[in-house]
Amino acid sequence: MNENSTPALSSDNDTTLVLLTVEEAARRLRIGRTTCYALIRAGELETIPVGRLRRVPADAPAAYVAQRRAIQRAA
Repeated sequence: MNENSTPALSSDNDTTLVLLTVEEAARRLRIGRTTCYALIRAGELETIPVGRLRRVPADAPAAYVAQRRAIQRAA
C-alpha cells in the first residue's frame, strides 16, 4: 500500500451497516460461526429474513451481550 491509498474498511468496524451476515455477527461477538448459528436457533440472537438469506441486525450482538449480562447479575 502506498501513502496515497487508504485501507479498505473492514465490515467488523463499519458502523454504517444495518444488517450483518452471521459470520460478521460471530466476529463481533468473538465466537465461532457454529456457535452463532446455535444462538440463532435457540432464539437468543435476533435475525431477520431477507429473501432466502438470514441477516443479523447490527444492534443484535450488543443486545445479546446486554441480555447475558443482566442474567449474570441476577444470578
